[in-house]
Amino acid sequence: MNEGRVICASCDLQEGGKGVRFMVEWHGRPAAAFVIRHQGTPHAFLNRCGHVPVELDWQEGEFFNADGVYLICATHGALYSPKDGHCVSGRCGGRGLTRLPVEERDNRICLTEHHLANT
Repeated sequence: MNEGRVICASCDLQEGGKGVRFMVEWHGRPAAAFVIRHQGTPHAFLNRCGHVPVELDWQEGEFFNADGVYLICATHGALYSPKDGHCVSGRCGGRGLTRLPVEERDNRICLTEHHLANT
């Protein structure tokens, strides 16, 4: 089993709270990413709006809207499902967020990088 890369401790992610930013290699280039907790499960995405490639967080690690229900692009106001990154509202034209594979084990959130090798 691939151990993956540790992003953060499990306790660093609170339900609907602040996310943790990290970097990944995406198509041979460094790219910003983040992980949040939603319905008890960690979910990770590239930190790039589906509408225009700008980072989502309005302050570092702040990805949820005021209600803590959706992920929001600070620039355009597009709303995304925190479960799967699908666009639910805004100018994203159906383009969602790019999901990244993460697992929670041994009280840690890990990026399962072996899945990234094929992207």
